[in-house]
Amino acid sequence: MTDPNEREAAPPPRDVFRHPGFLRFWTAETVSGFGDYVTVLALQVLVVTTLGGTAVDVGLLGASRWLPYLLFGLVLGVLIDRRRRRPVLIATDLGCAVLLALIPVLWWLGWLSLLAVLAIAFAYGTLTLMNDSASQSYLPRLVPRSALLAANARIDQSGAVAQTTGPIVGGALISALTAPIAILVDVASYLVSALTLSRIRVGEPAANPPDGRRSLFAELAEGLRWVYRHRMLAPLAIATHVWFLFNSILGTAFVAFVLLGLHLDALHLGITLATAGLGSLVGALYSTRLGIRWGAGRTAIVANLLMPLGWVVVALAPGVGVAAGGVGAGAGIDPGAVVMVVGILCLGQFIFGAGMGLENANTLGYRQSVTPDALQGRMNTSIRSINRAMIVVGAPIGGILAETIGYREAMWIGIAGLIVVAIILAVSPFRRARHGDI
Repeated sequence: MTDPNEREAAPPPRDVFRHPGFLRFWTAETVSGFGDYVTVLALQVLVVTTLGGTAVDVGLLGASRWLPYLLFGLVLGVLIDRRRRRPVLIATDLGCAVLLALIPVLWWLGWLSLLAVLAIAFAYGTLTLMNDSASQSYLPRLVPRSALLAANARIDQSGAVAQTTGPIVGGALISALTAPIAILVDVASYLVSALTLSRIRVGEPAANPPDGRRSLFAELAEGLRWVYRHRMLAPLAIATHVWFLFNSILGTAFVAFVLLGLHLDALHLGITLATAGLGSLVGALYSTRLGIRWGAGRTAIVANLLMPLGWVVVALAPGVGVAAGGVGAGAGIDPGAVVMVVGILCLGQFIFGAGMGLENANTLGYRQSVTPDALQGRMNTSIRSINRAMIVVGAPIGGILAETIGYREAMWIGIAGLIVVAIILAVSPFRRARHGDI
């Protein structure tokens, strides 16, 4: 097993795939990530078109998926630190496959409803919470600290490719086969991921049994203290929480803006989201080089200035007029106007995605590198749970704002929030964070 605290004799970043087990881990992450992008799009379209939902319903869908992070996240972080992480990854992949398969089955039987979709989203969110925590905590057991930035960059790069192709494939499948059937792609991706993870032969230390002298909540508090008393991690965590709040407002308003405000269809939405993936790939390709040159802190600040800039472009996109008698997404719309508007949306999403790709590997790699192995699960779930709690709050707010004050106005509120994130990082000690800090 690779020593998670190893700092000597680490191969250069380009050789990160030579670490035993990393290639299969990366493959599993990439395959399941592709399927996830299909499912996210398919569920949103399903709610709006198949079930006749509104922007508020899209917000409720997002809240249902992420509510488990708010309810269970901190406790599950403690439990993950007590267990081997690979079995958790395999079991949750299989569980997600079963849950998602219920959607096309219920649809075929005529029993699919908004309430059923929200319930499945909640259960699916619980399993992805466990999977996310185990995944981020497992990576430092596969590669040394000095390779974490490169390893996260490689995962981000393949994830960006999935983000680019997933929505396009999803949009095409939804248009051709309906949203419920498109979700079967993600079912297959989880099965492939579970099989790939089962073939990793890198050993893990024996699971740590709970210390009878310490309660679960004492261990939970230890994880929270590590994050929120750490000079560098605390401002990063707080800024990330704010980002998730306002980005969820933006994401909810954007889906309704495209489908209901601009009268575009699922394929157009998929193309714009795919362009964000292309931008993320470009950002991820430069994340290692800039992270080493500028440091994690300054790179994150630049990235968090790019992201609101991309949304500004989106919010300024002109409307698409619908000809008299046009009904439904895309009906009666001038094709030239559609191309122009979709192009503007794609430009904005590309800039936003580039910021995300540049930022993620640097902040995640930094978090993992400064955290002891025994606290990895609690560190990850402490931050991620509150992040997702922000989505639980922000997604419904985004839907309500979109319905009450308008889609563009809701996006401007989200843009202001993302600018605040960059300011928090710029005035905090994290601006000086560099990879290799202890």
